[in-house]
Amino acid sequence: MNREESKEEPATKEEQPFYQLGPDAVMDAVESLGYLCDGRQFPLNSYENRVYQVGIEDKVPLIAKFYRPGRWSDEQILEEHQFCFELVEQELPVVAPLQDEAGRSLFEYDGFRFALYPRKGGQGPELDNLDNLHLLGKLLGRIHAVGAVRPFIHRPVLDSQSFGHDAAALVSERYIPSELKLSYDSLVRDLLQGVDEVIANAGTIERIRVHGDCHAGNILWRDNNAHFVDLDDARMAPAMQDIWMLLSGSRDRQMAQLSEIIDGYDQFFDFQPRQLQLIEALRSLRIIHHAAWLASRWKDPAFPMGFPWFNTVRYWSEHILELREQFAALSEPPLQVM
Repeated sequence: MNREESKEEPATKEEQPFYQLGPDAVMDAVESLGYLCDGRQFPLNSYENRVYQVGIEDKVPLIAKFYRPGRWSDEQILEEHQFCFELVEQELPVVAPLQDEAGRSLFEYDGFRFALYPRKGGQGPELDNLDNLHLLGKLLGRIHAVGAVRPFIHRPVLDSQSFGHDAAALVSERYIPSELKLSYDSLVRDLLQGVDEVIANAGTIERIRVHGDCHAGNILWRDNNAHFVDLDDARMAPAMQDIWMLLSGSRDRQMAQLSEIIDGYDQFFDFQPRQLQLIEALRSLRIIHHAAWLASRWKDPAFPMGFPWFNTVRYWSEHILELREQFAALSEPPLQVM
């Protein structure tokens, strides 16, 4: 499927579920909980869900998050909220949803489920700063210490089946251009075989509750402190899932970054060195899954506007090249802590 073909197939209301979520609906939902909106409203950078900063009369603005229908069950959303509350109870800088007097944090208005959050200012952390990484390592160690106390019951596990094999099958069957299908199928088959071998060779790895999407965009940095936001992708996964996304640059640079993170991390939670083997495997799964996620959401009007470079032959060609690079990276020795 290419962009021209997708234009010939207009999205249904089910495929663009936020079609009714206009400014008035957002304010009505917030005011249904007893707040008085002042008319100011600003959409924030979110695609899977819809998130708005909403002005409140004579008070600081709130953040209203409207969940994509059909993605998570109520039980799965509430598990995420409960994890946030546990982290806040341990004085961790995690932005948790607000609760009403009855202790509820998930609400419904006109068919949409939503939650309200306090507004926190800040910008993305400078991940080239090793001192910043040391602090983030400490915080992740504390977060994972809480995450290891009990498992998620309703939320899924990050594994190679859902993030790799299922995602690749979706792309192959419905989205990859025909002229690239043979190359994609052959490469992704070999890559996922390598991923499965790496995971098997790593031995028994404990899966704990993790943030799940711990990139710089989900960390607000202000006054030399961090706040973690958006645990929407929280799930059961190896601790390394929250660590590797903080790494970038050359191999030597990544090892220096990793050493700072783990030095801080180990002060609060024991890091399993064999998880170092998982870095490139987890990175490969994220690349495969991200392409499938974009493809599966392409009929939501927000996605062509937010990702205009996606769903072209050039994009898929570059995606295949990226997967080839990952296939080579899998055969390299794992990163080491210096």
